[in-house]
Amino acid sequence: MVTKSAATAVSVSTSKIIPLSMTALMGLFIVGFVGFSHLEVVHNAAHDTRHSLAFPCH
Repeated sequence: MVTKSAATAVSVSTSKIIPLSMTALMGLFIVGFVGFSHLEVVHNAAHDTRHSLAFPCH
């Protein structure tokens, strides 16, 4: 009798690691730069989007 384990290993292929890490870094940059920027132009450009996502900016 052959049984399979209930737990299966999830592997992320090497070809997916680079795009996933670049996407995460870009997201952190956007949140960090736009979210905490003191530049009025950047603040006004993203103001409504931040408030609609409940991200504090004041």
